[in-house]
Amino acid sequence: MANDSARDMDRVWELMKKIGFAMLVTRDGEKLRARPMSAFCERENNTIYFLTDARRHKDEEIARNPGVNLSFADASSQKYVSLTGTAVVSNDRAKIKELFSTPAKAWWASAEDPDIRVLKITPQDAEFWDSPGSVISYVKMAAAAATGNRPDIGDNRKVSM
Repeated sequence: MANDSARDMDRVWELMKKIGFAMLVTRDGEKLRARPMSAFCERENNTIYFLTDARRHKDEEIARNPGVNLSFADASSQKYVSLTGTAVVSNDRAKIKELFSTPAKAWWASAEDPDIRVLKITPQDAEFWDSPGSVISYVKMAAAAATGNRPDIGDNRKVSM
């Protein structure tokens, strides 16, 4: 069982790193808000980082309710991760400089921009869906529909992080 858990946790981190983008879901009062973000996964620190802008509402939402969801999706290969965690916003200038890369230049001129913040997510648990790919999945679904059986289209596991 421990080996299965370790293997599942490895797979969660592999999928998140490979997919690279997540929908960050925060709570705005009673409403849920989602937005796409570029993820920096650091398994050795058990952390997912994002660069964010202090002028946006997500920072305020996280300050009020730090519980978040990250949804990673690669629909073309039928691989998904949903992660629940706790978020903290900081002004760690060294970490901002470390994470600042070409995609960040679309939003800020440089790592010195005073509006950039680091969003640090500490994972609590995750669930992943890992299928062999679209074509194989569709063939298995068609066969299942024809036979009345449920298709086996890959792994689905819950992982405590």
